[in-house]
Amino acid sequence: MFMDKVAVITGGAKGIGRCIAEMFHAEGAKVCIIDLLPNQHTSYDLYYQGDIADETILTAFASQVVFEYGHIDYLINNALPLFKGIDECTYDEFNYSLRVGVSAPFMLTKLFKDHFAQGGAIVNISSSRDRMSQPQSESYTAAKGGIAALTHALSVSLAGKVRVNSISPGWIETSGTEYAGADAAQHPAGRVGKPEDIAHMVLFLCSEKAGFITGENICIDGGMTKLMIYHDDHGWEYYPDSE
Repeated sequence: MFMDKVAVITGGAKGIGRCIAEMFHAEGAKVCIIDLLPNQHTSYDLYYQGDIADETILTAFASQVVFEYGHIDYLINNALPLFKGIDECTYDEFNYSLRVGVSAPFMLTKLFKDHFAQGGAIVNISSSRDRMSQPQSESYTAAKGGIAALTHALSVSLAGKVRVNSISPGWIETSGTEYAGADAAQHPAGRVGKPEDIAHMVLFLCSEKAGFITGENICIDGGMTKLMIYHDDHGWEYYPDSE
């Protein structure tokens, strides 16, 4: 299905991004990665080390991809923004998070817009934090909310050319740790998520099977955003810090 397709992935050195890259590679795609970290996975077809918050880096990366392959089929905007809260996050750090999480996906889409092959697709990786929060998470949450909104805007602007969707992962454990007890049981699905849970959806959204899906956000969180929590109900208890 993906033989010789060109998949561009930001943040592909580890975690969810690496899993997506490996899955595309296993399906025969040409995998092009940009990441801050050096390449430790030699099977990638093109690896560019650089900071996607820098427009000149994005331009150079996109130019190299187009030079090497002439086109792209899929763009996966996965790189992680900075995670800092309002108490500690500076103005520059907040803007840096937005450049990584929102501006870079916008700019890469702009740079590749005229180079997508027929049937092209963009998948933006948001987060379930785009709709719910913990304290001290503003920089990350704002970036993830921004990319979720950017998704439906781009899907309309690129209508008839490229399908654009986003995925909002919940707790996805990328270290390989197997969680049991309350960590797993609190999820209606009965377990913590795995990178493969996200990667499978990415490949589906890029496939012809998803040809009628665009502008959509799909939350993959084991049901956590659907779970209502009240103090002293079904084993849940709440103890405010002030007590």
